Amino acid sequence: MKEGDALSLPKGWEIKKLGAVAKIIYGYTEKASYEEIGPKFLRITDIQDDGVNWETVPYCNIIDTDFEKYKLSTGDIVFARTGATTGKSYLLNDPPKSVFASYLIKVHINKKELLAEYLFYFFQSKTYWDEINAGVSGSAQGGFNASKLSELEISIPSYPEQLQIVSLLDNAFAAIAQAKENVQRNLQNAKELFQSELNSIFMKKGEGWVEKRLGDVTSKIGSGATPRGGNESYKVVGISLVRSMNVHDRFFKENNLAFIDDYQAKDLANVTLEENDVLINITGASVARCCIIPPKYLPARVNQHVSIIRPKKELIDANFLNLLLISNFYKDQLLETGEQGSTRQAITKVQLQNFIIHYPSLETQTQIVNQLETLSAETKKLECMYQKKLVGLEELKKSVLEKAFRGELVGKETLVQ
Repeated sequence: MKEGDALSLPKGWEIKKLGAVAKIIYGYTEKASYEEIGPKFLRITDIQDDGVNWETVPYCNIIDTDFEKYKLSTGDIVFARTGATTGKSYLLNDPPKSVFASYLIKVHINKKELLAEYLFYFFQSKTYWDEINAGVSGSAQGGFNASKLSELEISIPSYPEQLQIVSLLDNAFAAIAQAKENVQRNLQNAKELFQSELNSIFMKKGEGWVEKRLGDVTSKIGSGATPRGGNESYKVVGISLVRSMNVHDRFFKENNLAFIDDYQAKDLANVTLEENDVLINITGASVARCCIIPPKYLPARVNQHVSIIRPKKELIDANFLNLLLISNFYKDQLLETGEQGSTRQAITKVQLQNFIIHYPSLETQTQIVNQLETLSAETKKLECMYQKKLVGLEELKKSVLEKAFRGELVGKETLVQ
């Protein structure tokens, strides 16, 4: 809390240190066991996605007198005091017989003064996280210990007002969660719209489409190699060396693009990339990802995990071929090809050459590409709009929380329409 905050609060509100209204207790130090030798032993790692799957929480040995000190009860809040999740909290509601581990702190609340749900909402506010981040950055060891947590200041109204605020926040957050669910559904529908149309075109094909081997409509299919020395041999600048991490469906990712010098490039002269070359990953988890090399990254070579597919311009358009290969109809076939006879997904040059595709005239190919590019642009606009709505809903949550602890919600009947 900043100086002067108490003066701006409604009448009857107080700013108190957390240690004055709750007991702050360090967790129990013991080895976890997956044999049922005692109570459940809650750790930081057991708190995932704002919840705990008690079925997977291990057990621990503990004597009865210690159990009374470290046991977890409804209304307790556990707090991560160290590591990447410092500050993350979890409100206990009807837990099984359990205690908490040493990297957690238990906040056992004086229920006559403070409502557990009210405090838990405070632990999600920007004011709270600003204090946590300041405390962590100001600590030589990192983390946020019990002493700091005890000194944390919180604005506290009367008990009836706490109940009202929690009820308002419950309703507001439920409405926001429902709105987010609707937006996320619309976002997913927008993403699937393009893929649905893409799949429809290449599954149905059309009159006049011809069947050919990929090797018959290309002038080159081939992959490269990694220069001697591996990663340590790469340069800061030079000729681009395309790796599988750069190749995504219809998207070339510049991050981690490697570079080689002229001498290294000579050893890979047979896999020199040209404008409109189609790239496809041929090994590993990203097998069958496919895009076109953007001209800005030329001159370039590929390593052994990426294959060049160079279409014959008089037969097939590069953009059309790229779209064809990322459609589910053809990608599923490529993935099945990559699984044959191998424990590791890999597609060979011969398999690519013999891969059967269907395509129409160049004029129809151009029409299909234009149609799909227009649809892609429209769906990206929709995706952008829905992403902005999701950001807006998150900002609304933060705004509502800040108002709650400044006393601006008292007397309100509803928050989210």
